[in-house]
Amino acid sequence: MSGVITKPEGVISQSFIKEVNHRLADNKMVRRTLPAHGRLHIDRKLPFLCVYRRPTQGKDHGTDRLVKGEASYLVASAAPKYKTGISNLINSILEIFSQGTGAFLIIEIWSRESPEYIIDPDKGRMAPSFRIKVPPSRIPVETIEAIEKALNQIIVSKKRSRVSTVYTNKPWPEQLPPLLTNAEIHKNNCYLVGIEISPIYRDPDTGEIYPLVLNKIHRGISLAFKKGAFEFSRKRTATKPQSYKSLGRRAVVKSVWEVDQKLADISNEMDFLLLVTPVNIEHSWRKFKAGKFKGDPVFFYRPVSFDPSLLKRKLYEIPFDRIEDPTIASLFHEKLVELEMKFSMVRDRNTRNFFFGSMQLYGEIDDKLLELAKNILKKISPHSRETGAKKMINAKIFAERARQEIGLYRETFPDIASKVLIREDTAGLLVSHGNLLINKSLQIPASRVEALIQHEVGTHVLTYVNGMNQPFQQLYCGFAGSDELQEGLAVLAEYLVGGLSAPRFRLLAGRVVAAHMLIEGSSFQDTFNELHGTFGFAQQTAYIITARIYRGGGFTKDSIYLRGLVNLIKYLRNGGELEPLLIGKISLDDISLINELRLRKVLHPSLLSPRYLSNPQSISLLGKVKQGQRIFNLI
Repeated sequence: MSGVITKPEGVISQSFIKEVNHRLADNKMVRRTLPAHGRLHIDRKLPFLCVYRRPTQGKDHGTDRLVKGEASYLVASAAPKYKTGISNLINSILEIFSQGTGAFLIIEIWSRESPEYIIDPDKGRMAPSFRIKVPPSRIPVETIEAIEKALNQIIVSKKRSRVSTVYTNKPWPEQLPPLLTNAEIHKNNCYLVGIEISPIYRDPDTGEIYPLVLNKIHRGISLAFKKGAFEFSRKRTATKPQSYKSLGRRAVVKSVWEVDQKLADISNEMDFLLLVTPVNIEHSWRKFKAGKFKGDPVFFYRPVSFDPSLLKRKLYEIPFDRIEDPTIASLFHEKLVELEMKFSMVRDRNTRNFFFGSMQLYGEIDDKLLELAKNILKKISPHSRETGAKKMINAKIFAERARQEIGLYRETFPDIASKVLIREDTAGLLVSHGNLLINKSLQIPASRVEALIQHEVGTHVLTYVNGMNQPFQQLYCGFAGSDELQEGLAVLAEYLVGGLSAPRFRLLAGRVVAAHMLIEGSSFQDTFNELHGTFGFAQQTAYIITARIYRGGGFTKDSIYLRGLVNLIKYLRNGGELEPLLIGKISLDDISLINELRLRKVLHPSLLSPRYLSNPQSISLLGKVKQGQRIFNLI
């Protein structure tokens, strides 16, 4: 898209305004450069415009970022020579949009340093503070209330926002003229709202930006814009948006796709789970058994084919600051942090730092989860067995069944590239980059085959394929924190096909207990003895659980299977739907953001749905979960 062609002095021309009007009349996106580093972005026909005028005197670092990212915004210079052009441009936008919507909302923001915003200079400079300015007549009450409520939710450094509403004939910056005349305002049924902000996102003396504070203010005020515009739209215009979330951007600019691609490229250079999985689990078990179950096993790992420090450097060279949309910026930033931690963990394999990285990545084990795990181990007999445990399925037969399952999904989407591979250097079952890896010595009870097929193929492969067919590549790579929901979904799938057995449930609980013992400082030997002697796990099962937890220097990921199931059940009981969770590899914390992107039509409907969701028995079991079925009844 080309920038504006201006006169030598940079004044906005009538030809430029006519070009903008033509595109807006056709409901086409407008993204144009304005004089003095200004910007106009209008995604589509919307009954609102967010405006910021950059002052000519002094530096106002960071404030323009607070409107960038909205579906309809204008950033312009406040210099007098641009005033006429800017006003003509806004008035023309107003005339086009108000004709179709019946009313139009302009929200202008600005910052102001003021001693009245300071709470306690000794304990912290100031809390987030906002002053909403509204004309004393033609008050959009519902809009003001929505904005006020949203701004009140912004918390920075444990300080909640202070928000006040002021009624004034001049709801714009004191030192600037109005954007529109009264005649223009009334002619187009326009409503003005001003928001004055205390700029706590920068140093008052140097103007240096505090990025974390600015990001938090940006997300909060963006939410306020959308909620205010939503109430205005549904109460005062002919447009009836489905949700405030639908008022975000639909058009995604080039910089977002570039960041997404670079993040995916870096993520794909590392197969984290393979790199932290020992290649000698079976041999180490035999040696441990021969040594009469004493001593710590020695694990060997795949060589690392990249330099973690170089990948970190590439990661921090990605231009995240070019992303205007706070919703997308938040998702990408969290992924950056997660990748950085994983690179560090790969570098720190077999050291104590690996364990610390694991704790950062997967979190603590709270008392409720530990109590649940211990109750499961107490209430479910260690002598419980799989139904039909005498009939075992080997790796070759299981692999063929998995290929058949993928083949059934290919009937819907022939381009699925996922493969099923039998290998020596993997433990049990593992999905890596959409491929199912199976240890060649695998033996599975026949009664567990369908459950594991739905765990690995119906969840992990399916969400990988769904993510691959979304515009954001992070949806197949995995957004930050996606592992917990992935495993929760996979275990739920086992239940929905009738395969969540008592031994399997005990195994998930045993992993939580083992991870807790690791965190508390117990040795490999102590944890093995506790699982075998106290909780009655078979020696080899106790060893495998302990080995998975103590690998690499201490890896607590296995605790998220049970935690993921518990949190998923809580989500479903609270009215959450299963279908949005299958769009790709996301976390429960991402649901509101994912739903927002879907409402904004940035994301597509999921390509594939698990086959078990077409089974009446599975639908019935899912209904029982939503109705509050106790977790012990999932067996």
